[in-house]
Amino acid sequence: MVIGMAMEKITITVPSEQLADMRAMVSAGRAASVSAFASHAISVALSDAAGWKEMLDEALRETGGPLTTAEREWADAILSPQPPKHRQAAA
Repeated sequence: MVIGMAMEKITITVPSEQLADMRAMVSAGRAASVSAFASHAISVALSDAAGWKEMLDEALRETGGPLTTAEREWADAILSPQPPKHRQAAA
């Protein structure tokens, strides 16, 4: 963390098991605090997301530019989580 970096306090909700794991890491001295662990995890996730965006942008440049509306709709349909379909029992 950079000295003098502006910080803000937020409230997040995490599964109990994850919180217990974070606290265990703090107790074992592998993380300075739960907040430090969470801040580091967020930093890694943001970096990862930026890296994927950069790779996607490069791939699009190499293959003809941005997605068309039809391509984006197709990708959204394939990649978006769908609620499970409930099958009705046969009568």
